[in-house]
Amino acid sequence: MPASNRSELEIRISQAIVRFEKEFMGRGPMETRTWIIDDMVLVRLKNVLTPAEQQLASDEDSERGRILIKQLRQQLLERGRPMLEGIVRETLGIPVKSLHTDISTRTGERIIVFTLERAYPN
Repeated sequence: MPASNRSELEIRISQAIVRFEKEFMGRGPMETRTWIIDDMVLVRLKNVLTPAEQQLASDEDSERGRILIKQLRQQLLERGRPMLEGIVRETLGIPVKSLHTDISTRTGERIIVFTLERAYPN
């Protein structure tokens, strides 16, 4: 992999994750930002919920709806985990140790944290 500066790599990861969200999840985020921090990659995606999910989350029985959305999104992400880990591994040349994620059904924001086998060099 040719040497690139950190901000170029962060942009590449963001763009690849947006493609994943569009192709695999069916809808891309309105905004994505990535940070490489030591042995972690932090990705913040804004406005990822579909209109149907937004409706479900704001319904009168919204607690049940929010739980369903989180469970569905978690299952989908687990199926796409190898692709997501591949994006980071191929971009940085460092294997991914683990992936952690959560989604806010109130704001429509998703956070993904990848921990790496070693720190990205400065």
